[in-house]
Amino acid sequence: MAAFATDVQRVTVLGAGSWGTAFAKVLGDAGRDVTVWARRESVAEEITTRHSNESYLPGTRLPERITATADPAAALDGAQAVVLGVPSQSLRQNLTAWQPLLPPGAILVSLAKGVELGTLKRMSEVIAELAKVDAGEIVVVSGPNLAREIAAAQPAAAVLACADHERAVAIQRASSNQYYRPYTNTDVVGCELGGACKNVIALSCGMAAGLGLGANTMATLITRGLAEIARLGTKLGADPLTFAGLAGVGDLVATCSSPLSRNRTFGERLGRGDTLEQAQAATGGQVAEGVTSCSSIRELARSLGVDMPITDAMHRVCHEGVDPRRAGAELLGRSQKHEWS
Repeated sequence: MAAFATDVQRVTVLGAGSWGTAFAKVLGDAGRDVTVWARRESVAEEITTRHSNESYLPGTRLPERITATADPAAALDGAQAVVLGVPSQSLRQNLTAWQPLLPPGAILVSLAKGVELGTLKRMSEVIAELAKVDAGEIVVVSGPNLAREIAAAQPAAAVLACADHERAVAIQRASSNQYYRPYTNTDVVGCELGGACKNVIALSCGMAAGLGLGANTMATLITRGLAEIARLGTKLGADPLTFAGLAGVGDLVATCSSPLSRNRTFGERLGRGDTLEQAQAATGGQVAEGVTSCSSIRELARSLGVDMPITDAMHRVCHEGVDPRRAGAELLGRSQKHEWS
């Protein structure tokens, strides 16, 4: 593995959306110098001169040590760590262009939560392939991290997963501050799958809310959703304990229960009878990752012979036009079984 800085002081965040900007704030509040790459020059200028990003985090004051640029080469110059904060399904295209600009030895950090369509790869696998680095060098961020709450400096914890524990520790030190407490983990598979799959379960909880269903239904979807996430994860070699932690049940509860969750909001609009286009508009045009991930995760599960009925139902609602009420009825009508089978 390549040498890296154990005391990370200069960080680049590629992506100026809600979570990329919020994580840049975490790093800035931890005393790091942060450069953000924004796709739009106007956003980069706003971050640098007005210390805000009203399009994605309205009302948030960003640390003055955060600057931004629309030039990826300028953003990456001298970075000791590079945080990839673009949506999962656009990561491949973006990273293909960025790869020649990555500083040698920089720690690569993934914020993306998803499974790539077509290849069925986790985000760390996509990064390893395109950046031409060992998969064990990539740090994955997961956990209950709703961007607006983080930006408001509300207390939160996270998991930094990396096969090379010392790299995770380096990012832990760089991101720890008075409101953000990251823990380390070496189970990259479990942390990534927990982060990707919870978006799909959040869709189902949103649909249930849109149909006027209550706490019993939500608790059922969360716990049975966790069961199918754990089945897929353990099949791929994840540690079952990961799903009982921040990257599993922690992230799942936050994303399924909060109105700040785009996936839950998207699902709620579908439950009320909106089309996909109307639901997208209700989330401010931002990406609801679960809408795409439900298809790639479903395909991955099928290829491994893993039963994921809620994920399958979400795919059929989002992409086959099945009515949410019918999908719910079909879930309840499945053959009876032991809880742990």
